[in-house]
Parts: sequence; C-alpha cells; structure tokens
Amino acid sequence: MRIHEYQAKKLLAGFGVPVPRGEAVETPVDARAAAEAIGGPVVVKAQVHAGGRGLAGGILKAATPAEAAAAAARLLGRPLVTGQTGPRGRIVRRVLVEEALAVARELYVGVTLDREAARVALLVSPRGGVDIELLAAGEPDLILKQTIEPIAGFQAGQAGRAALALGLMDAALAPALELFPALVRAFEETDASLIEINPLVLTAGGALAAADAKMELDDNGLFRHPEIRDLADPEELSPEEIEAARAGLSFIRLEGDVGCMVNGAGLAMATMDLIALAGGRPANFLDIGGGVSEEAVAKAFALLTADPGVRAALVNIFGGIVRCDLVARGIVRAARERGIRIPVVTRLEGTNVEEGRAILAGSGLPFSTAPDMETAAREAVRLARESGGGR
Repeated sequence: MRIHEYQAKKLLAGFGVPVPRGEAVETPVDARAAAEAIGGPVVVKAQVHAGGRGLAGGILKAATPAEAAAAAARLLGRPLVTGQTGPRGRIVRRVLVEEALAVARELYVGVTLDREAARVALLVSPRGGVDIELLAAGEPDLILKQTIEPIAGFQAGQAGRAALALGLMDAALAPALELFPALVRAFEETDASLIEINPLVLTAGGALAAADAKMELDDNGLFRHPEIRDLADPEELSPEEIEAARAGLSFIRLEGDVGCMVNGAGLAMATMDLIALAGGRPANFLDIGGGVSEEAVAKAFALLTADPGVRAALVNIFGGIVRCDLVARGIVRAARERGIRIPVVTRLEGTNVEEGRAILAGSGLPFSTAPDMETAAREAVRLARESGGGR
C-alpha cells in the first residue's frame, strides 16, 4: 500500500525523523492559512501517488500566503501528468504547504528489502534529488548499501559508515547518527517494504530534514496496523483497481496493449517479461491469486477485456491450488456474458489441465491455445499488432 508524502512524513516524524513544518490542505483558502501559520516562503506540493512531480510542475514555490493560495488553485482539482502516472495523470485533491528550506546539499537515504540477501538494506548516496535507479545504473559507486542482520540489528558502525559516505561531519554528524537507526526502526515497526527520503536536505544551517518522503507498506502486515491501513486513499486507484480489490484480485494498469491474466505474482512478472522480449508491452498486472473462485475469475477476465487499450489478451495459468478447469469455466462464463472483442491466447498447465482445455475447446468461443509460455507470449504480441496495437 502506498501513502501520500504528507502521511509518510507524519509517520516518520513519530520515529524521530526530522521533517519540515507543513500542513496538507484541500482548498486555496486553507493553503493561505497554512502559509501564514508557517511564516516565510513555502513550497506547495501536489499530493498524488507518483514520482516526478517537480518536473511535471507539481511543486511550486510561494514567497507569500497569497502566492501559496494561487499555487494551490493552479494544482487542486486538475490532473498532474508525470512519468509515473500515464498520459491521463492523477487528479490533485490536496496539496502540502511546507516551509521552504535553505538547501546546502541534497542527499539520498532509503531503506528497502534486498531480496538477494534476504535482508533489510540501508542505501545512501551523496547525490540526492535524482532517480536512484538511474544513478545505480550509471554511477553505482555513488551508492553505499549496507544489509542489516536480523538478530544483531542495525549497528552504530553502520550508521557511522553511512554518515561518512554522505560527508556528514561536524554539526551534522550527531543528527545523522540518530536519523539512520530511526529510519530502520520505522521500516521494521510499520511493516514497510520501502522508505525513501529523496532528497534528504542538509540546510545552510547544518540541519537535516526530509524534504520528500515515500513509503510503501506491505499489505500482508496491515492487519497489525489499523491506523496505517486507514491512510489508504481509494481516490488514487482507478475504477478497475477498486473493482479488482473488491473481488480479491491484484490489478495494476500499465501502458501496453497485451492484457495479462495470471495466477501468482512471480508468474505474472515472468509473463510480462516474455511479452516484452517478444516485442510487445503488457497492458496490466493482473494476479488472480490462489484460492480464487469462478466468479472472481470471471470478474478478472471481464476487467482484462473491457480495457479499450487492450488489443489481445494472454491467460497464463499454472494450476496448483487454482484448478485449470475452474479458470476455464470462469473465462468462458465472462466471455458468454460480455462477448469477446479481442483475440485471447490461453496457456494452461497443472491441476486439472485436461479438463480445463476441454472446457475451452468445447465452448465454441475463439480462444487460441499455446503449448508453453514463450509461444503464448509471442502469439499474443502478434495478435495485438494485427489488431492495430503495433507501434
């Protein structure tokens, strides 16, 4: 689950992470009042679940309360299009009015999961304010990664090495040595999957402050944190994502034209990779999960095929707990109820696979079958191109 910047900063402040003074508001009048309460220059920041807001014009400077109100009026109620939102953008429903910092340096600090090491990892870089993935690809020596042993926990020596890598000495050293363990503690105690402070600002006065904050929480841990679960913003989800969540499905819209319906996140990622290798672009991430019902499968297939941007669909199922015959009945049911406007490629393996294939073959509906994942992906990409989706 993702939360807004202002929510992340409030959570992190509770663990001792220094954050600028600010207030989230929903009207220009309240933006003016917030700026008056802060005093001095402020920044007005669109609150949407997407990065790249600054480049997209979603972060505006304001020297006076009147300018803060005008900046809020420019942002609120309008779509903000960034590199992460897609062309439709996200409607800005609230802004964060925050004190402007006298920035001396911009740094990067993040806590995430190192899946290869099966450990939590602290990442720091003296180059803040840039995309950490691009930095890792272009200048990996500028990133220090330290994994944390589960039993020993985060050590004082690791905090010292992180401070040294960022060049935080003298007056900034003591706050840095408190900041790093506070972030690790916040990560562990909230069941987070990512905390990113980008940039972490060193001010002209030698203080540290989280100028931005991104947090992603593990959905599987939310039952332990009802106060965090309540921070979810359903307005940031598309109608399809809301409908999928109600049916117990995991759905994320992407920008391609080959729709995917898969069981299991790993298989879904592999399917998307194969589509890309075949020269296509996946239109979505759609995982029906394990203990899915026929009704949920029908709902998933209907969501998949209703997207006007989808030119072909690929149903890739490896039956374990999920039976292939149940999936086949679900997609046949949805196809008969709603019709099929696009070509559909199916690849079934595993539990009750012969029954599933027989249901599809006997349905009289125009499903194509493929013997393996690679063939299925190539065929789906080919059909999408023939349907007018090629670029």
